[in-house]
Amino acid sequence: PRLDAVDVLRGLVMALMALDHARDFFHFGATHGHDPLDLAHTTPALFFTRWITHYCAPTFIFLAGLGAFLSGTRGKSRRELSRFLVTRGLWLVFLELTYVQWLGWTFAFDLHTHFALVIWAIGWSMIVLAALVHLPVGAVTAFGLVLIVGHNAFDGIKSASLGAWAPLWQI
Repeated sequence: PRLDAVDVLRGLVMALMALDHARDFFHFGATHGHDPLDLAHTTPALFFTRWITHYCAPTFIFLAGLGAFLSGTRGKSRRELSRFLVTRGLWLVFLELTYVQWLGWTFAFDLHTHFALVIWAIGWSMIVLAALVHLPVGAVTAFGLVLIVGHNAFDGIKSASLGAWAPLWQI
């Protein structure tokens, strides 16, 4: 059976994100350029509701990994799980570059400008997870530790210094 606690946490994260996105469009401070994290122009409630949303995407990714693990323990084959993660990831990338961009941010159908934001990153993360499910748990753990420990190791590299590889580095 499904674990209710996982679904409750997902729902809480979605509610927090909906609150934050509503603030982007309707709050006086947001429409007048005030950063809700700027202590000189915010209230404790506004600061907290914006600050806590920084944990929403990582929680979604954590829950995606947990869900993949639980699916594997419930009898879904690695091939089935991998296929599901690839299709879900591609769907999220597609939605970010179309529906979310056109109707969620710009309110215009623009085929020349693309924003690769959070849902895009979550989609590609699911595609990477689709490959990781074929590895032993120790290899997945090592991959995760390398990501956590080394994620700032390349901050000093500027894309402009990479020539033709610059667009790939920016992604």
